Amino acid sequence: MTQRLLSINDGENFRDLGGYQTTDGRTVKWRKLIRSGALGRLSANDLTYLQQFNLTHDIDLRSPREVDSLPDRIPEGTHFHHEPVFGTDLTEASKRTSELEPVMNIKPNTGSKHMREVYRLMTELDSATKAYRNFFTYLLETPEDGAVIFHCQAGKDRTGIGAYLVLSALGVDQKTIEQDYLLTNQTTKQWIDDRLNELKDQGATQTFIDNYAQLAGVSLDYLNSAIQEIYTNYGSTQRFLRDALQLSATDLKDLRTLYLDD
Repeated sequence: MTQRLLSINDGENFRDLGGYQTTDGRTVKWRKLIRSGALGRLSANDLTYLQQFNLTHDIDLRSPREVDSLPDRIPEGTHFHHEPVFGTDLTEASKRTSELEPVMNIKPNTGSKHMREVYRLMTELDSATKAYRNFFTYLLETPEDGAVIFHCQAGKDRTGIGAYLVLSALGVDQKTIEQDYLLTNQTTKQWIDDRLNELKDQGATQTFIDNYAQLAGVSLDYLNSAIQEIYTNYGSTQRFLRDALQLSATDLKDLRTLYLDD
């Protein structure tokens, strides 16, 4: 049976984007578009499991330091592409609590404010535009029998924007895209709860715990920050795809041929 949450033992937030409906009544193909967290801790069994997807491209959206600290493990025959959205990890997903505490222990809602700014930057910075433009290049180069996996550290922010853009390009409605985005809060709930309990046991302040929770999860406020910036600068997501990411009408048609069922 096809399932959205993949059976990965040593990785977080591995999900299939298949099965979503488009506004013109088509369906995103299963086993073609996989979003995830980091691949660096995958076990041999995990790699064997992923082999069945015939992954053509692995698109790593992390910063250079993150890649060096935890290089991807990928199935044989998969082509690795490093496309850093940021020069350093602005999402803070790869930072230790000791690195976060000095900033996140001062004011309430610092985490939320930070994430809204990060999402805005993901639509504006040259590095982000280049990364997502190349992301679509690899999607268009994927053969009919191949698949793509794209990821960052936690599989929620840089990956979340990637999923927003590709699902928008395929014609999936906004509400469905939002539901997929928010699914991260369910798939990572146990991990987040464990980390928050550890912080409590260590005597962390409530301000730091709340801000850490804001960094660790996702919120429509974050996604809407990116969307608002896109609309301010380009008027619509479709125009952002065309003007910022340089996707032609032919490119969009080819994407839909590759990734949608008739």
